Amino acid sequence: MTMKFAKAFSLIAIMLLSLTTLTACDRDEGGMEEMGEKMDEAATDFGNAVEDGCEDMKEGVNADDTDC
Repeated sequence: MTMKFAKAFSLIAIMLLSLTTLTACDRDEGGMEEMGEKMDEAATDFGNAVEDGCEDMKEGVNADDTDC
C-alpha cells in the first residue's frame, strides 16, 4: 500500500510540475525559465528515484514482476 501511495504521489507531483512548466512561454525569460527547467528535472529525478526504489524492493522480495 505504501508503494502505491508513493507512486501516486510522484505522478501527482510530476503532473503539477509539468503544468507549471507548460504555462511558461517559449521565449527565454531568464530566471523563471531556468527555475521551470530545474523543477522539471527535479520532478523527473524524483519519479525515477521512486521507480528505482520500487524495483529494488521487488527484487529484494523475489517478486515475479519487478517492474513498477
